[in-house]
Amino acid sequence: MGLTDSIASTLVTPLEAVVDRLAPGAIERLLAAMGDPPLRVRLWDGREIGRPPAEAAGTACFHDHGVLLRLLVDPEMQFGELWSQGRITVEGDLVAVVEAGLRGGLDHQGPLSQLLPAAEGLLARAIRTDPESARRNAHHHYDLGNDFYAQWLDERMVYTCAYFPEPDASLEEAQLAKMDHVCRKLALRPGQRVLEAGCGWGALALHMARLYGVTVRAYNVAHEQVAYAREQAEKQGLAERVEFVEADYREAREPCDAFVSVGMLEHVGPDHYPDLAAVVDRCLAPDGLGLIHTIGRSRPQRLNRWMATRVFPHAHPPTLREMMDLFEPRDFAVLDIENLRRHYELTARHWLARYEAARERIDALVDPESARVWHLYLAGTAASFAAATVHLYQVVFSRARNDAVPFNRAHLHTDQPPRFVAPREIRRGDL
Repeated sequence: MGLTDSIASTLVTPLEAVVDRLAPGAIERLLAAMGDPPLRVRLWDGREIGRPPAEAAGTACFHDHGVLLRLLVDPEMQFGELWSQGRITVEGDLVAVVEAGLRGGLDHQGPLSQLLPAAEGLLARAIRTDPESARRNAHHHYDLGNDFYAQWLDERMVYTCAYFPEPDASLEEAQLAKMDHVCRKLALRPGQRVLEAGCGWGALALHMARLYGVTVRAYNVAHEQVAYAREQAEKQGLAERVEFVEADYREAREPCDAFVSVGMLEHVGPDHYPDLAAVVDRCLAPDGLGLIHTIGRSRPQRLNRWMATRVFPHAHPPTLREMMDLFEPRDFAVLDIENLRRHYELTARHWLARYEAARERIDALVDPESARVWHLYLAGTAASFAAATVHLYQVVFSRARNDAVPFNRAHLHTDQPPRFVAPREIRRGDL
């Protein structure tokens, strides 16, 4: 043993001894602060603390002394980091374990997390999503390549919340139902022009053109997604009716009868809501309809810091009140709001099951740490919606004085077309 190793040994061994002695009490206090969740913790030396095995949703295994120290200081960031490094593993239901942690507020405990609430508003407003930052953010999330996503998404590569007509519907059926749900809410009719901001791999744009007879211009800054979408448009014979533009949504200038954005607002940031509202205002026809589909919050709260660092840089799920900053300044009227939280939980569970089933292929596509990051991200997504720490909002809107809107919701749930009633029909009716 060299001199450096000898010195390190004399320093580390006493610290480990202290951690060994204090660990059970520290974990018991942490679990108590979380409301005694159905969790069990196994330490590096085999000792177990927490609920009895029969009552525990799962067991979090801490594989070295440093795990506990880092968790006590900053659990919000360090649980994900330690999982990604393989220093924490879970036996049992990973979603249930993460959900129990979220319900107990684990992601907002610890000294560092306690310092952040006062700055949450500033952090939300400071999100950088100018055009260049938006490109970097998209590259960060999608640089693993289309083959990676194809392992666990549905066959059309739809990477947003599905809509399950029945809980036992397949993911493919539910994603088709979601796209129809969006199209019906927009009351699409043949010959209309649709502007889509943030189109993913193009499934919704192609669906609108193929089944609803509209033309679509869709904007996206992710190069691989646009290339894939263009290829699909050619294969499906829709290239003349669907144009995929590799550009920021702020560049849109063309008039449209319907505006749609599914899964993009989370990445816009409150400071840039006026930019998005300006695009809609200059493009949407006087009698047009718009729909925004976004992950959101029931109260203002920043995104989990691990998620924001590792998966979604600069993302911000808005509250409905924050979303009104899109609509009120331009005198847009909100017509319909639906919360699909439970549908997103089920969507994420489908993704997670496919991810776990394809793990061998995924491990061949990405490095081990990235594979663990995405495993936890998908489990955490399902857990977040199950714990209701996030929601999924679909908001339909129009210009305030637009009377060319469906008179009721019958067209959303039947095959009948939307019914439009002119104001004069109301005035001369039997009142």
